[in-house]
Amino acid sequence: MEQIIATVRGFDGALVLLPGPEGDFPELAWGDAFFYYAPDGRIPHNTQPYATVVTKDYPDDTACDLDAPDRWRVNIHVDRATFEKLTGEEPRRITRPRDHTSTDTVLPHPVHGALSWLCVVNPGERTADTVVRLLRDAHEAARARAARRHQP
Repeated sequence: MEQIIATVRGFDGALVLLPGPEGDFPELAWGDAFFYYAPDGRIPHNTQPYATVVTKDYPDDTACDLDAPDRWRVNIHVDRATFEKLTGEEPRRITRPRDHTSTDTVLPHPVHGALSWLCVVNPGERTADTVVRLLRDAHEAARARAARRHQP
């Protein structure tokens, strides 16, 4: 997890939020990480993070069993073609059953897969390079969206 956070911090214009007790973020988010393209260092308004790392189950998101010891998940928004290439399905037509407790496996996000989000529980040898590539691509896509929003 620390390696992923360090990698994203190295991307030009990246903002990595790590909520904890000292901030204004809800306790549920403490210990997680949120990745934005924000060259000014401020959380963008009306923009979701392009990727996250979560360290626990959320009330509506328990399929990955993240409350078990030493489990965490990276979540990455990707374009439709990448989603289809890595999952074999279109984001809005996910039908195949999957074991979301599997580790080191690229899967559709159990809650947000239909919105073209992928996830990997405990990335390891099989998925580490893919995860970094997907994070870099998601960062560049966020940069391009920000540039379009600020065009005259």
